[in-house]
Amino acid sequence: MDTDQYLEMFLEESKEHLQACNEQLLELEKNPDDLGIVNEIFRAAHTLKGMSATMGYEDIANLTHKMENVLDAIRNSKISVTSEILDVVFESSETLEEMVIDIEEGGTGKKDVGSLVTMLNQIEAGKSPTAAAEQASEEKAVHSQPEGLVYDDFEQTVITQSIDQGFHAYELTVTLRDDCLLKAARVFMVFEILEKAGEIIKTSPTVEHLENEEFDNRFTVVLVTKEDAGDLQSKIQKVSELEKADIQPVQFQSASRETAAAAEAVVTPEASKDGAVEENEPAQPADKKKAGKAEASPKRSGASHSANKTIRVNIDRLDVLMNLFEELVIDRGRLQSIAAELQNSELNETTERMTRISGDLQNIILNMRMVPVETVFNRFPKMVRQLARDLDKKINLEIIGAETELDRTVIDEIGDPLVHLIRNAVDHGVESPAERRSKGKPEEGTVTLRAYHSGNHVFIELEDDGAGVNRERVLKKAIERGIVTEDAADTLTDKQVAELILSSGFSTAEKLTDVSGRGVGLDVVKSTIESLGGHISIDSKEGEGSLFQVQLPLTLSIISVMLVEMQKEVFAVPLSSIIETAIIHRDDILNAHNQRVIDFRGKIVPLVDLREIFHTGLPEEEEDYKSVVIVRKGENLAALVVDSFIGQQEIVLKSLGNYLQSVFALSGATILGNGQVALIVDCNALIK
Repeated sequence: MDTDQYLEMFLEESKEHLQACNEQLLELEKNPDDLGIVNEIFRAAHTLKGMSATMGYEDIANLTHKMENVLDAIRNSKISVTSEILDVVFESSETLEEMVIDIEEGGTGKKDVGSLVTMLNQIEAGKSPTAAAEQASEEKAVHSQPEGLVYDDFEQTVITQSIDQGFHAYELTVTLRDDCLLKAARVFMVFEILEKAGEIIKTSPTVEHLENEEFDNRFTVVLVTKEDAGDLQSKIQKVSELEKADIQPVQFQSASRETAAAAEAVVTPEASKDGAVEENEPAQPADKKKAGKAEASPKRSGASHSANKTIRVNIDRLDVLMNLFEELVIDRGRLQSIAAELQNSELNETTERMTRISGDLQNIILNMRMVPVETVFNRFPKMVRQLARDLDKKINLEIIGAETELDRTVIDEIGDPLVHLIRNAVDHGVESPAERRSKGKPEEGTVTLRAYHSGNHVFIELEDDGAGVNRERVLKKAIERGIVTEDAADTLTDKQVAELILSSGFSTAEKLTDVSGRGVGLDVVKSTIESLGGHISIDSKEGEGSLFQVQLPLTLSIISVMLVEMQKEVFAVPLSSIIETAIIHRDDILNAHNQRVIDFRGKIVPLVDLREIFHTGLPEEEEDYKSVVIVRKGENLAALVVDSFIGQQEIVLKSLGNYLQSVFALSGATILGNGQVALIVDCNALIK
């Protein structure tokens, strides 16, 4: 069967099932007696097993089958749920994720899962996870020894026929020196020599073990060749860091039935208990909705449940659709300009109708690109669980508003900043159980991750009930780093002090750990969020906790702007940054610290003349009245001086390209209805 056409479907659904496994495993850890959760995990694993076997990914099918057996033993009350058992199942799930990702990146999905399979087998047999780990370690040590090679029927046939045709069959055992640094490199060099000399039939340990250096210092290769043993030996012994190379003719050693059966149990998929189907048959769980996802066949979409009216669309197709619509928006603007010039009533009516229809179409296309933040949030419960264990803390992660949607382009970029924020909250924010007890807090700390819409933005908040930001410690570090002066430090509010931790290279960690990072502070988070047109702020109360708030635009493709003119050149200022527009008299302009400022509603705001910034030229005479746009970045304001206002318009945001990516205070460009190019002002850069 040609499985390539189903690969994308397999990858998507495998991720869904593995995500379901991870979520339910976290629930099972909280409710170990709830067999309903076990059944949900079992169904997800069972479906994944059938899918992977159908697609020919036997390693995934094998590991999933062993995991399924443990779950089956749990639901049949043969073994009880413990944290140690769940650790092994979690590790199996993570390994499966790595294998699926490998397939997605063009690999084979193969991975050495022998130790995990052994542990799962031992756990299923009723042994403790510790004993199972020891057994797996012993078996791995045995597998790394090339003693007593066993040949199956196929290998014996190949070797026998080769000898009949005049070839030699050798077992070549290579021993590396104890001080060999790059074992895999030496193995490669030996293989390169042997492959030129003949055909490699078998290795012990396996090639995968050898590539991963999972062997002591000795390995055996079975080779069919016409070269003499002496010639081969002399060639191989020229490889550096080799102690010796022994060559012997192949001697068949038949495997006993018991040994063969044991090997079969590890290598070959077997039927699961209670009548579960074989791996090489598509899984058919009782739950019909999930059964529909288990079949990799052309009938899948049409044969699914009648209530299922969704289809999968490749994001690349949506990008093409979005690009075409962006061209339509540009032409719509052009048509509106022509209609305004001609003042033809029929043309105006048609243009207005086209504007309404294209507006509805725009909403549909943008909604198609929207993805729930759940796709990012899903990875965090397992991550927090592991971090809490590593740091010996008790932490409960609450997720609110995971159904909130964001544009796919924003979703793709926001994952890493959120990981950094959560690590910061768990490592620096939430105290140890003993410290929390001494403060009268519950031992278990709470980290809350919430998302919600507000206007044309999505807000993502991360809140913890930990120690909060230590004002004195932060100020001391900021003064040491030259971020603030001692005089200025006393005038800062608690909020301003908290936001100092977003400064470049700022870190109060007394020692570097894998969790806290290597001196890479939250400035990376800040720069990433601002590159998306977003903003991050911090509120903190010492001893009570911290709140990180991230504000993000709904989409990055089509934005609303205020068009302004400067010396007949048009610029666009994003509406999301604008507070209001105003006209001021030149007598209202003041000077403070060699900076022109104005009094805006009782607040001193710096005055920035965009005509000077962008070198468009200034009027010959100083005008009595100036047009200004008041813009905001967090708590900071600025008044931008322009010649005149044109009006509000929706525009398509286009990149300036790699050649112009470092131009100050410009974030992109757009094409207006009259064909003119308008540059888009980056208000964040101006205020910064």
